Amino acid sequence: MKQSEIRELSNAELVEKIENLQNELTKMKINHGISPLENPMLIRKNRKDIARLLTEKRRRELNA
Repeated sequence: MKQSEIRELSNAELVEKIENLQNELTKMKINHGISPLENPMLIRKNRKDIARLLTEKRRRELNA
């Protein structure tokens, strides 16, 4: 997810996206522990997307 896409999201969409990605990350970690994922780099990509979303959320809180 690109930063420009993240900036276009509303606050509600931002929070919803964070929750969805965190749930997805948890499921991916559990599945990877049981049997290796086909592409384990997706875990890293997911973590970075969550960090980008949280950074944008914090930036908006500070600007408000």
